[in-house]
Amino acid sequence: MNKTITEAIELVNNLKRELIDVEEADIVVCPVFTALSEISDLVVDSNIGLGAQNLYWEDKGAFTGEVSAPMLKDAGCQYVIIGHSERRKYFGETDETVNKKIKAALEEGLSPIVCVGETLEEREADKTIEVVKAQLAGGLGGIEDLSKVTIAYEPVWAIGTGKTATPDQAQEVHKFIRGWISEKYSSQVAESLRILYGGSVKPSNAKELMNQEDIDGALVGGASLDSASFVEIVKNSL
Repeated sequence: MNKTITEAIELVNNLKRELIDVEEADIVVCPVFTALSEISDLVVDSNIGLGAQNLYWEDKGAFTGEVSAPMLKDAGCQYVIIGHSERRKYFGETDETVNKKIKAALEEGLSPIVCVGETLEEREADKTIEVVKAQLAGGLGGIEDLSKVTIAYEPVWAIGTGKTATPDQAQEVHKFIRGWISEKYSSQVAESLRILYGGSVKPSNAKELMNQEDIDGALVGGASLDSASFVEIVKNSL
């Protein structure tokens, strides 16, 4: 929940100028709902995609305060973040609601960025794999086609804390996710699936994280609020 429309426009204009020549990476910005339409106009015919931070699983109805997949599509979105740890922590998101939202996004042709990850207590109890496995199974239940799905591993203890999973810790979980997808779907699906790391990603650690075999990109939080920082992360990841 950052950036007014004016501030979001300034940020994206800076990104467009600094990243205009980047072709080796897919770049997506996910502003607040109020800025989506304005940013959509800005990124048309650019190398920057547009995503939303959440959606509701019904298309319309008496759900005051919610935003649906058709509304996001109409505002120009191609992507939507689903199941972010802050949504789970503060707003009661569950694997069941994540599943409904993924299905709603896919039905509308949106590409969901599905978040999974453990809390500090769960990691200290050696439950990381158990938790991530349950979130994958619950979130992806009944979804047969993953071609438009991206998974983001974001350890809750590393979000906004300044703490970051070590490259080895992140790689271990990413490798598990890819292996689980291979087992449940196919090795071909697992190989083509994009898995992102999120959790205090910054210019100083982006390259080392992105160099891990199973880490395909980053879900950048606080560091994306400053255009110079975000540009550096993108360029360090190439």
